[in-house]
Amino acid sequence: MRVATDHRWCEDVTLTFHNSGGTAVRSGTVTFGTHIIGALGIDWATIESTEQLPVPIAPGAREQKTWTVCVDAWRVPLGMHIETRDVSVEWH
Repeated sequence: MRVATDHRWCEDVTLTFHNSGGTAVRSGTVTFGTHIIGALGIDWATIESTEQLPVPIAPGAREQKTWTVCVDAWRVPLGMHIETRDVSVEWH
């Protein structure tokens, strides 16, 4: 889930992780692909950022976490906004 913030270059992104395996997840990363969208809907760029997973996640458990994902303010001129559309997870 994405929610706009007071700054057009940031948004709150909430993810729920479900460990369907038989052992606890002890480490990992989540990578966000944040798109910079122009006033006419043109996708100008995608900026990646990486955060740590909310660990440990026990077997069968669900964990929810919200991150404030931002890009440099100068990348998002007036009339443009961001959309975090891509998410990938690497479990360690």
